[in-house]
Amino acid sequence: MATRSTIALEFADGTVQQVYCHWDGYLDNNGVILQGHYMDPFKVRDLIDLGDISSLGPNIGDKHEFDCPFAYGTPEYVKWSEDKREVTTFYGRDRGETGCEARKFNDVADYEANAQQEEYDYILRTDGAWYVRYYETDSKWVSLATALVEAKVLEDA
Repeated sequence: MATRSTIALEFADGTVQQVYCHWDGYLDNNGVILQGHYMDPFKVRDLIDLGDISSLGPNIGDKHEFDCPFAYGTPEYVKWSEDKREVTTFYGRDRGETGCEARKFNDVADYEANAQQEEYDYILRTDGAWYVRYYETDSKWVSLATALVEAKVLEDA
């Protein structure tokens, strides 16, 4: 079962862009990956430019096969699975789907009013910090670093 999330970036001009991520949106996975590997807003912009995400990895990576071409349990399958966990899988780039572009908002107020909301929503703000809101907190934005520490996912974020 999927734990859906969204990932957004507030740009210096105040606009916001958002993408959907289907798998593993919870703090232990996407939260840790974003906090640990996507602090650079230019890297986040590159991530969002590729549109909606099937699964987030620590690296954006290159185009790759969505379906494994190797038999389950073979050494080739194991290596393919391990390698795939290191890169992000996009609906457009890797699955060839269309209509997966980032959603654009005029400003944070427009984003707040009209953005797609999922079980976990993440946004990198212009102050350089990630924020998260999730169903357990009545949709109030909190610092991702604080949320990770409070959830005992990380000792110090």
